Amino acid sequence: MTNKTKNIWLVIGFIIALLLCFRFAISNTLEQKEAYAKLKKQELLFKNTPKQMSLLKQKQIYFDSILTKYQLDGSSIQNNLLKTLNTFSETSNIKVISFLEPHIISKNDLTIKTYEFVLEGTYNDILKLIHKLEQQTKYGEIISLHFEKKKNFRTGKYYLQTKVLLKSFG
Repeated sequence: MTNKTKNIWLVIGFIIALLLCFRFAISNTLEQKEAYAKLKKQELLFKNTPKQMSLLKQKQIYFDSILTKYQLDGSSIQNNLLKTLNTFSETSNIKVISFLEPHIISKNDLTIKTYEFVLEGTYNDILKLIHKLEQQTKYGEIISLHFEKKKNFRTGKYYLQTKVLLKSFG
């Protein structure tokens, strides 16, 4: 064998040795390094777990206080809205004439419910109720008020009816 062929075989052997080293040693080392990096990330997450738990408990207390402040208990918004209307009508000069089922629209994973109800009473009492619905409770926003003066032909007296549309998200 000549020096040239020896050198060729030496280069080929060296390349094969490099491939074998990569296959058995270096690739395993790289896999172990990736696994180590993942475990380090998980360790950081687990170190922060007690802190995250306390933050979540504080958020839960805060959200519960908001729900009680705006009179939203566990039942549906429709039941709470009807309850609010009835309690206000007992203390004022308002009658709830009708309360229809909500109209539900779903768009892009967002549900919009529109509640329609008709009130009868004096203008000031109706405005107080509307103010209470918008400011003191968070059922949604009033999107339409339609006042209509009607006459009771039996008694000859006029009364005010208001059709209210309330839009709620969720």
